[in-house]
Amino acid sequence: MKTLTIYDPAMCCSTGICGAEIDQKLVDFAADLDWLKSVGVSVKRINLSQEPALFAENEQVKTVLEKSGVEGLPVILADAEMQSFGQYPDRAKLAQMVGVKADPVVANTSEPSTGCCGQNDTAEKASSDCC
Repeated sequence: MKTLTIYDPAMCCSTGICGAEIDQKLVDFAADLDWLKSVGVSVKRINLSQEPALFAENEQVKTVLEKSGVEGLPVILADAEMQSFGQYPDRAKLAQMVGVKADPVVANTSEPSTGCCGQNDTAEKASSDCC
């Protein structure tokens, strides 16, 4: 199984889908990651504000931060190999990174969540004050 690891900038919660003004690109990205999970890709998101030590432990991520600062985030690794930094790629690019075929029929149709940390993040919300 392929693994996609995303080193996100500091956000109030693991997806960034929280607060009064939700960034649509983060909504789309979260939907794309859910789609990848549904086709068997292991997805891990690491948030700078919640797990800063993991950023320092990864040499590729550390190098991006040293050269570009937080503007270099997110850093996206597929099976520990850097694929992208500084932007949230679309579904087709994510699929290419992990070697799966993008579903052209299913577009980014997710609606912004009304919950602080997204509809499926109730355990996280209960365990932290993410917003």
